[in-house]
Amino acid sequence: MAEPIRTTEALEALYGRPGSASLNKVAHRMTPLYRKWIMASKFCVLSTVGPNGTDGSPRGDAGPVVTELDPQTLAMPDWRGNNRLDSLRNIVEDGRISLMFMVPGSNTVVRLNGRAWLTADAEMLQRFARDKHLPRTVIIIEIGEIYTQCARALLRSGTWSGGDESAGLPTPGEILAEQTDGAEGGKPYDDAWAPRAARTMWSDPD
Repeated sequence: MAEPIRTTEALEALYGRPGSASLNKVAHRMTPLYRKWIMASKFCVLSTVGPNGTDGSPRGDAGPVVTELDPQTLAMPDWRGNNRLDSLRNIVEDGRISLMFMVPGSNTVVRLNGRAWLTADAEMLQRFARDKHLPRTVIIIEIGEIYTQCARALLRSGTWSGGDESAGLPTPGEILAEQTDGAEGGKPYDDAWAPRAARTMWSDPD
């Protein structure tokens, strides 16, 4: 078994000090250029923490994935998902969150750390109406810090240049069938998924 690193002092001794650019790029509110970047992002990863552990959830929208309420505050509608509520439960229990905003073709990732809370306020929900559908709740995000992430991870992985590499991967239906010993999932689940998703893109079906 490998020996764990047990102290931050030991960790910092391995890596050394961060460069000045790594520290000076941090903002604590929306700035003109960070605003331009985040408003171009239709996809992000939302990370939360709660009493039962952590959660990372992909979030996407047809336009900007978040809306700016003021330079210190963003809002993210919670559209239809699988109703597990892992991220939302965590936010109710512990407001600490992190977001990673991405734009296809760019190897830059903009990161945001802060705190969040949920609202079902009717006026706030109405701001995000899509074809008469409303989100169930809206996540209100109080900005702690915003900064760009080093591009090396996306460059190493060739995320935007590799094309479709999904051939041969198991489908959600196959994974569900494996987990339920065939009681659910399989090809019927996969065949029904695309039309079902199209009907219920924004909220529960009528």
